[in-house]
Amino acid sequence: MTPERLARMRAVLDKRQPDLTVLLERVHKPHNFSAILRSCDAVGVLEAHAIPPKHGLPSLEEDGLDLDDKTHRETSGSATKWVGVRVHPDLPSALAHLRSRGFQVLAAHLSERAMDYRQADYTRPTCILLGTEKWGVSPEAAEAADGHIRIPMLGMVQSLNVSVAAAVILFEAQRQRLEAGFYDRVRLSPEQYQATLEEWVARHARGKG
Repeated sequence: MTPERLARMRAVLDKRQPDLTVLLERVHKPHNFSAILRSCDAVGVLEAHAIPPKHGLPSLEEDGLDLDDKTHRETSGSATKWVGVRVHPDLPSALAHLRSRGFQVLAAHLSERAMDYRQADYTRPTCILLGTEKWGVSPEAAEAADGHIRIPMLGMVQSLNVSVAAAVILFEAQRQRLEAGFYDRVRLSPEQYQATLEEWVARHARGKG
């Protein structure tokens, strides 16, 4: 590995946000799943979360991420390989895991209590909950979420593609965190930083980085 490549890895890890994430509830289209993970990487998300559809998670091998692997991190050749994916068997277990770590869960969901996505405070530990491409989040997820956020729409359609919506919301979170100086200091614990760096270096050595 060249010194430049190692320096690049460290520079990326220096910006990772361990308390910003997404929870994908039964998102099944590979191109949407992949696009969401690319946005996660772009704003510094360290790890995403997913609840698989009944037929299992989409295979993203063609985009460099095989989500059927037990580590959920085996990758080769795309931006998504730098974002871990933790898979949960169901909604209650996913929410329990996130809340035990202090996350607020904000569902992208049209409802009477939904607020403009820009009004949410993403400087808090935040998980953005996104649902299926056709139906959005499930009624159970909407009920369990701490809040609902919406992207104002001025056209004839009522919502954006799920991967586009994810990008819009994540980059608002990035904007708020940039203003708050969250990217100006390393936010991973020394142990987490070193473990992730070692994983990335090992992947590079295997020819997958």
